[in-house]
Amino acid sequence: MSNAPLTNETVHRVSFLDKASLHIPILRILQADGTTYENAVLPVIDKTLAEKIFDTCVFTRVLDERMLGAQRQGRISFYMTCTGEEASIVGSTAALDKDDVILAQYREHASLRYRGFSTEQFMNQMFSNEKDLGKGRQMPIHYGCRELNYQTISSPLATQIPQATGVAYGMKLQGKRNVAICYFGEGAASEGDFHAGLNMAAVLKSPVIFFCRNNGYAISTPTEEQFAGNGIASRGVGYGMHTIRVDGNDMLAVLAATQQARAHALEHNAPVLIEAMTYRLGAHSSSDDPSGYRSKDEEAKWQQHDPVKRFKLWMINKGWISEADEAKLFERYREEVLAAVKVAEKLPIPMLDEIIEDVLDKPTPALKKQLKELKEHINKYPKAYPKSAGRL
Repeated sequence: MSNAPLTNETVHRVSFLDKASLHIPILRILQADGTTYENAVLPVIDKTLAEKIFDTCVFTRVLDERMLGAQRQGRISFYMTCTGEEASIVGSTAALDKDDVILAQYREHASLRYRGFSTEQFMNQMFSNEKDLGKGRQMPIHYGCRELNYQTISSPLATQIPQATGVAYGMKLQGKRNVAICYFGEGAASEGDFHAGLNMAAVLKSPVIFFCRNNGYAISTPTEEQFAGNGIASRGVGYGMHTIRVDGNDMLAVLAATQQARAHALEHNAPVLIEAMTYRLGAHSSSDDPSGYRSKDEEAKWQQHDPVKRFKLWMINKGWISEADEAKLFERYREEVLAAVKVAEKLPIPMLDEIIEDVLDKPTPALKKQLKELKEHINKYPKAYPKSAGRL
């Protein structure tokens, strides 16, 4: 993108611009029946990549199904699904290099699975046991994995957006040929961190992909009550960066857009914004009841746009998979996830002393004092803390 001064057309009567002044097309490649649109330009994809993408989608569907059930049974405290948004998450992750850094919001566990996070690792995190990479310090679904270049999730919305700008800028300074990708919902784009992060990336020319999952709702707030502008894509243009709007339920369109976004970010050391138009088929979280703010008819309509089914039909048309193959894959992962749950929930939690390790270089006197008081409290009321009482 040129850094030349802006040139403005001169007019001699008042002429305002509005949201209709900016035409933003939506990229679609794959139709609902698994065929591609006429003259559609496909992404770089072969049978091996397609199989990995589909395998990730099936695992994620099973994980969401089983772990939401586990939360309802009281086995874990919290859960969030990505049902309906798999194409946005898996399709974009599949376009990345393994050394590209992922900064997720909280619904992108499919990207972590795509990179190789094991079923056991998912379970260890959700049950906060002694094998959890986060040492049991985070609530369920707040994953992180240094080995897979997936930065740890934080609950506050949009904090990852300016951080992604910094990560990408740091890699540029180090001469690395990698990008950072930052996931967030359209609701998070209402936070100040969004505007600060995008403006900083555009000015500093950070090779970062901002990936907005516009799923229609910020928890219970529909998009029409969140903003009056032309979606999130118009903001990317406003901040002076390459921008694209894509059908977020179209695996091939997301893959193509992200492949080219990555190439642009590296070639020009510049940010790119992708707005993926999708829909959250499930509740916002296990604490949410969507029947209070949307209708069953609306949900049924979006079921017809199921991204996993659409991609499966494309693979069937290619002769790369069959309905029987899919059924076997679902059954295998249901058994695998259930078996992993039974193991992970029986493992003890980390030793209590670990709670102040790795926070600072050396635990401060204040931290040591708080730990001592915590132990005294648990010793006084051991029945109230059955798991912690045995890990002092």
